[in-house]
Amino acid sequence: MAMPSAILNFLFPPPPSLFVSAMSVMSLVTMTRAGFDEIKGKHMQYSKFWNVNPSKEKKKKIQLSGKSGMLLVYSPAFLAGAASFFVFRHDSLRITILQFALTLHFFKRIVEVLFVHKYSGRMILDSAIHICLSYFLFTTTLLYAQQLTLGLPEPPIDLKYLGIALFLIGITGNFYHHYILSKLRENGNKEYKIPEGGLFGLLICPHYLFEIIGLCGISLISQTLYALCFTLGSGFYLIGRSCATRRWYLSKFEDFPQHVKALIPFVL
Repeated sequence: MAMPSAILNFLFPPPPSLFVSAMSVMSLVTMTRAGFDEIKGKHMQYSKFWNVNPSKEKKKKIQLSGKSGMLLVYSPAFLAGAASFFVFRHDSLRITILQFALTLHFFKRIVEVLFVHKYSGRMILDSAIHICLSYFLFTTTLLYAQQLTLGLPEPPIDLKYLGIALFLIGITGNFYHHYILSKLRENGNKEYKIPEGGLFGLLICPHYLFEIIGLCGISLISQTLYALCFTLGSGFYLIGRSCATRRWYLSKFEDFPQHVKALIPFVL
């Protein structure tokens, strides 16, 4: 997969791997399509959207509790990141940083599932498996693509330290806003409320904004084409998911503040 020379200032050259090239294109296309599906009302069946547009066909599908479903989603990717310390070579500081970032990213998510999130809905098994495979393939493919950069010249512009900063900002901001959401459901309360605090006064999905920032950090740590494609695709998906979330709140709460945007303050 050829790239313009200007882009090579920021990225490693694509490796001679048909698998990584195909996964790069597939990640961008499938995640972007999923984002458009969210906008059109075709949702992944979890969280507040798990039973949107119920039908007999959906009721026949296997359902998991919210906690079990999300543990299934994140655990394989976390295990893959942890196992990479024993499987892959450690000849590059960049690869080691990337391994720590990916493992910490999914470890933090598992901790949130176990100790932070409060679940009011269920999750369709099909959705859990789909998302699980996406995260697992992202983790393993990214680490494999990074291994293929060993021996290649580093990009002229080194972005890994900026990537570390963005990753830490993203993971911290995401956790903080998840914590705020969890406080809305104390004492067994399972009703949805309009969130307040943090950036919720400006956005209905600041946790998605910080998730994108964290993924951008991982992409800059990696500086590979695959990481860039996955981050772009994930960004498009989360844009669609946040727009659908804002539309859901507008339909459920007559007093929802119109100035609160979906993902980007004052813009979107």
